[in-house]
Amino acid sequence: MDSTFLFIIEVLGTIAFAISGIRLSAARHFDWFGAYVVGLITAIGGGTLRDVLLDIPVFWMQTPMYLAVTGISLLVVILFKRALVGGMRTLFLFDAIGLALFVVIGIQKSLACGYPMWVAIVMGVITGSFGGVVRDILINEMPLFFRKDIYATACLCGGMVYWLADIAGFSPVVQQIACAVVVIGLRMLAVHYNWSLPILKVDNDDEFRE
Repeated sequence: MDSTFLFIIEVLGTIAFAISGIRLSAARHFDWFGAYVVGLITAIGGGTLRDVLLDIPVFWMQTPMYLAVTGISLLVVILFKRALVGGMRTLFLFDAIGLALFVVIGIQKSLACGYPMWVAIVMGVITGSFGGVVRDILINEMPLFFRKDIYATACLCGGMVYWLADIAGFSPVVQQIACAVVVIGLRMLAVHYNWSLPILKVDNDDEFRE
């Protein structure tokens, strides 16, 4: 049951991240193939780096499902373009959902490989964030990961909640849901209320200040 639940999470995360990448590509007037590539890289980029670091088979190379799911996501954006490309809220929604679900997957896979929780949290952040970093580079934008937005911080907080839920003795499903809710909640609240981390600046005397 747990493996089935994780599989569903992974598929949903792939769809959400693929749509976020394709939707942003559509806003930049990419053609269908370019949008598909950006959507695919957004969906599989973080998991690829995670699997390489964990020294396990790269997940999307074991089945063509992820390529097919990205193709379906492209079709969804094409068919419902007006609803999905109309505003930034849609992008943030799908990006937040994909971010949360992939953080959960990254943590769970790392724990299954026998790594301690602190490594699992790092892998969760990488799984959730790295695809978006590559996506932003491909569309010639400064990645959200490196900006003041609450992005990687939301992943980290979700991972800490996962850890606390584990210490408290909650079931794995409850841990996963709690982690996802925290990531989505923080991401959406940060966008709504314009929360951000302090910006690191350097003055003319090369002294750091906020």
